[in-house]
Amino acid sequence: MSGFEVPSGQVVTLQDMFWEEGDELILRVRFIAPQIARGEGAVSHDVAAVDMRHLCETIILPQIESGADKPAQVVVTFSDIEVPFGEASPDATQFFEAYQIQDGACISELF
Repeated sequence: MSGFEVPSGQVVTLQDMFWEEGDELILRVRFIAPQIARGEGAVSHDVAAVDMRHLCETIILPQIESGADKPAQVVVTFSDIEVPFGEASPDATQFFEAYQIQDGACISELF
């Protein structure tokens, strides 16, 4: 699977993308980002948040705009290792960012 270079310089790969239905339609997009691993030289959450917004606006948003389904929320996840959705992994470092799509932009939400 090919990767996406993001502003921090790290290369992330798409783990999966899926729709979650409930009260509102949510698009979840999960990436493997090995450089967020704990330890010296790791990409911090603040830096990764810029990367996640970049992916939302350059990769995810064009897909949403060209599709029929419009999510109420987009949740982008970075994990340093592959983790099955909904499972806890004490060995994994994970970052999450949630966005609303408004006026052609990804607007951060408190998550």
